Amino acid sequence: MELMGLDEVWWLVSPQNPLKPTQGMAPLSARLASARRVARHPRIRPTAIEAELGTFQTIDTLRALTRRFPHIRFLWLMGADNLAQFHRWAEWRNIARLMPIVVFARPPYTGRSQSAPAMAWLRRYRRYDPAGWRNWQLPAIIILNLGHDRRSATAIRAKAPDWAAGDSSPSQHSRETRA
Repeated sequence: MELMGLDEVWWLVSPQNPLKPTQGMAPLSARLASARRVARHPRIRPTAIEAELGTFQTIDTLRALTRRFPHIRFLWLMGADNLAQFHRWAEWRNIARLMPIVVFARPPYTGRSQSAPAMAWLRRYRRYDPAGWRNWQLPAIIILNLGHDRRSATAIRAKAPDWAAGDSSPSQHSRETRA
């Protein structure tokens, strides 16, 4: 947030990723509660707003958010693992045309993501100054290496098999903003 000069980050906990199987998926309420427990920053706001919006694909969610919050400038934040498969997302080029994309390096995906089909198109729109994102023309993408935890989410969950047994209260959200 500091590097990009963001006001806050919305952590979108998806009701169901269309590229992942539903079998073995923890309930949305458990995943949202888990995200809230690990967010650990007052300006990181886990939300299940996609369930409220009734959107299934990222492009539909982002269009709905920009309509609902026209005064907010959004960025799309994702890991390099998602960039590696970004070409499989519905209307992925339109996502890039709608808002800047910030990709967080995630070993071992970072190297692979650079040769991913989507990067063949996105590479020409790569930016290197994170603080200047408000002046970028779209499409725009930046890749940030912040030295994040190398463990996979699957490995973390495997070490705590009862992680989904936490709070399962429904999503509560207040007026939220994201830079």
